[in-house]
Amino acid sequence: MRGIISSPSQLLVALLALTISIRSVSAFVTPSTRTINNNLLQHATPSSSTTALQMEVIEVDVAIVGGGPAGCTCALYTSRADLSTMILDKNPASGALAITSHIANYPGVDRSMSGAELLEQMKVQAVQYGTRYERAQVFMIDVNGDETGDDVYTKCVYTPDFMVKARSLVLATGAMGRVGKPFPGEKEFLGSGVSYCATCDGAFYRDAVVAVYGASTEAIEEALFLTKFAKTVHWITSVDISRTTAGGAERNKVLDQDLLESLYECENVEHLEQTRLIEVLGDMNGVTGVKLMRKGSTEEEIIEVEGAFIYGAGGGSKPITEFCQSKVDLDESGGVIVDENMKTSCDGVYAIGDIRNTDYKQVVVAASDGCIAAMSIEKFLYNRKAIKVDWIHK
Repeated sequence: MRGIISSPSQLLVALLALTISIRSVSAFVTPSTRTINNNLLQHATPSSSTTALQMEVIEVDVAIVGGGPAGCTCALYTSRADLSTMILDKNPASGALAITSHIANYPGVDRSMSGAELLEQMKVQAVQYGTRYERAQVFMIDVNGDETGDDVYTKCVYTPDFMVKARSLVLATGAMGRVGKPFPGEKEFLGSGVSYCATCDGAFYRDAVVAVYGASTEAIEEALFLTKFAKTVHWITSVDISRTTAGGAERNKVLDQDLLESLYECENVEHLEQTRLIEVLGDMNGVTGVKLMRKGSTEEEIIEVEGAFIYGAGGGSKPITEFCQSKVDLDESGGVIVDENMKTSCDGVYAIGDIRNTDYKQVVVAASDGCIAAMSIEKFLYNRKAIKVDWIHK
């Protein structure tokens, strides 16, 4: 039943909603939804509802977490198959394709085109066929009816602003997770003050002092989110992130300048520029501070904080699966295990693109994954015996 909290996951999300400004329901245009009647898909009224705690609930046929080439291709195909589809994309500027300066090996694309331009075209094409695209960070999922309490919409995707109930779920978050040698203290206090997800853990730091380390759009977004809770956010960057050099040359084109300005406008943000993170400090109760070294200084300094949110500049190559909470099977390298139809260990849940941790990390391969998953989903939801090919014959 819509608007009723029926699982521990939904209770957690509802409690989080109490502390966050929720967008108005009228600001959304909800995709059409379907219900099953005698194994046939029947059109129903577009559905968007809220709980008593003002957490909006959106119902779709296909929910796609990740808006890269795999996610956008999948959305294009499912939308063309008349399945209501929603993409939830944390940040279109931080994926592997988005930060690629030029695309020279994608068929039919001019070699002067940037990755960001190609990705924008993919997104626009999917939206034109009916896909709903939302900027949102997913921090938790449910993957079966026992968890969701719903025998039709058996998947749930949780964000700070709304909850998406879906009949199928696609994981397409890529492999840009943090890798490499951790800072001293980072591994020891992970989960006890060290975090890589402000959306997941930000509410635990109400009226606290926290540090955010990283010179990326992701770090800016996470720091901005933390300003809703923390008394003070120390944003630490090891480089000069100003837009122009002293000589007037433009730089840092990758950073989202609007988000950067929004962060600077927050009264509870202190920016420590050209400052290196040396160590995360703590005791048996968790993080107590961070040790820093400013450029030009010969002495280390310690800032007392209760939380340290660490984001490596430029991302990494680890599959981003933290939000899955071990609800799908992973291989030894952290990639989601799928079969030839891109299906995971859970019925109705698919994984595409670099989240599989394939050796073939190419745009064309990610797009191919999206196509395969979409056609598999169409077969699954319509209960077909064979794949329906998406061709237009005249």
